[in-house]
Amino acid sequence: MADNKKQRSGSFLGPILIYFFLALLIFISISQLNRTNVLEINYTDLMNLINNDFIISIQIDVSGLVQVKAKNGQLFQCYAPTLVFDQTFVRALANDGIKIEYTKSSAGSWWITLLIYVLPIVILMFFWFSMLKRTTGGEGIPGGNYRKSPAKKYDAKKTRVTFKDVAGIDEIKDELMDIVNFLKDPKGFSALGARIPKGILLAGPPGTGKTLIARAVAGEANVPFYFMSGSDFVELFVGVGAARVRDLFREAKANSPAIIFIDELDAVGRQRGAGLGGGHDEREQTLNALLVEMDGFDPREGIVVMAATNRPDVLDKALLRPGRFDKKIYIDVPDLKAREEIIKVHLRGKRIAPDIDVKSLARSTPGFVGADIENMVNEAALLAARENRDFITNEDFQEAIERIIVGPARKSRKISEKERKIVTYHELGHAILGYLLPYTYPVHKITIIPRGQAALGYTMQLPTEDRFLITEPELKDQIVSLLGGRAAEEIVFNEITTGASNDLKRATELVREMVTQLGMSEKIGPIAWGEEVGEIFLGRELTRMKNFSQKTAQEIDSEIKSYILSSYEKAKKILSNNRERMDLLAIYLYNKEEISGKEFSEMMEMSLEELKVYVMNDEEVNVKSLTISYA
Repeated sequence: MADNKKQRSGSFLGPILIYFFLALLIFISISQLNRTNVLEINYTDLMNLINNDFIISIQIDVSGLVQVKAKNGQLFQCYAPTLVFDQTFVRALANDGIKIEYTKSSAGSWWITLLIYVLPIVILMFFWFSMLKRTTGGEGIPGGNYRKSPAKKYDAKKTRVTFKDVAGIDEIKDELMDIVNFLKDPKGFSALGARIPKGILLAGPPGTGKTLIARAVAGEANVPFYFMSGSDFVELFVGVGAARVRDLFREAKANSPAIIFIDELDAVGRQRGAGLGGGHDEREQTLNALLVEMDGFDPREGIVVMAATNRPDVLDKALLRPGRFDKKIYIDVPDLKAREEIIKVHLRGKRIAPDIDVKSLARSTPGFVGADIENMVNEAALLAARENRDFITNEDFQEAIERIIVGPARKSRKISEKERKIVTYHELGHAILGYLLPYTYPVHKITIIPRGQAALGYTMQLPTEDRFLITEPELKDQIVSLLGGRAAEEIVFNEITTGASNDLKRATELVREMVTQLGMSEKIGPIAWGEEVGEIFLGRELTRMKNFSQKTAQEIDSEIKSYILSSYEKAKKILSNNRERMDLLAIYLYNKEEISGKEFSEMMEMSLEELKVYVMNDEEVNVKSLTISYA
């Protein structure tokens, strides 16, 4: 320990002494330069001094530099090569009593020249090479420090993550247990003649836990875990990435058994020679080095390479062949049961209210990945802390879910009364159709409180169960529900606004997919149109081709237009038939600002008379607040 302290203090003391010595030399040099207090003048000023009989002596250097001394003792310096060659003029000056002296450049002050110019350069060079030696680890090669792998090593014993910290992927855990057992006992597999996969590719959407799974494998096996991003391999200098790959594998082999994890593999493993102009030379050299290292190391060494990517379709085929990444595991968005297990994991150590229903939270988060769920739980804890609560309540979780999906509430945003009325009817148009149409998702919440960047209100519809197949009637009802907001605006105000722009975009995209990809159009038929054939990356934009003719394109556009218009007329018809109920619900929503899905369902099940009494008897509702002039 004492030797380490001495070594560290010595390593710090050396640069400090160099800096001090360099600063001292610069100070001495500057002092030497300013010591004589010589003023620089031009040739005209020199002639004026001579003509005014203000000069005592002139010292002429053979280089043309002239130094003159005035009668008041002041020294002047001027570049005047004329005085070197014009001997007649110099002789005239001598006759006038001015002392003339010829000198040779710095003949008598070689040590000053050495001190001022040569020695600082020597010190700078010494300082540069000493720093270069430290940064290159003794290699002495420019850029040598770049060659070293910047991989982060996680010690599984200190920051241990196990399969207990990973939920919702039981099948994937079973797949990876072979890797864990191999890292624990490589000889047991070798005795049976089995070869463990050299590489495991984890593919899936962002946030599904690919890195966490890799760390859990290392934690279960109790082996070192080397983490590195694909972009860390590629640097400014050509050949650096390949050197880093070799250094990474060299270090892992020295600490085997170990796991090498490369995140965002597509940054370095993209297909070679794709698009215009080929690939990036440095990236391709790095990929070649990775291929060689993965193909060359002995599986008995106890090294397992794991990688993660969101784009397995763009990876080079040589990476995916057996013998390299020969096991591919796809991690999908968690289903209802998996989300419930993930929520339980993230609720560990959190102080939650006793009435929290984890299953209900899982149903409220369709499409959430593990990262979203972690963010949701943390956001709910922050909201509870902000309100100085002792526990995290169900309201905190619901608010956190809405913040993630739509954004935080912006109650300070002031909108006009007319816009507020339009938003009220717009959201009720979605909600009423969502309730009345038989194949839509149940309404979870309706609000006219602005949220996020652009949402002036929204209607949240959530599925009751995970769906993997969607029928044609369900898609048709979903399109009608999307058009309900615009239909309600036209029915009530006899005008349309920009609020339905996103609804129209989503509806059109959905109809286009039904017509061109899903074969759900009698006129077009069960044919998949519109697939694009072309190179990936740079050449895609120039070589893309559509597999249908211009005539077919016109038929597709006509069918899409007919589909949208018929759905829009259906939405208007349903809302017009329920106009009185929509008006009563609008009065209630306008005053309450939010309606839960449960309350909305109860109000839709009431008769018109019951609904009128329910709305009129609410103390917070001002019936006259929503006076609408129908055009």
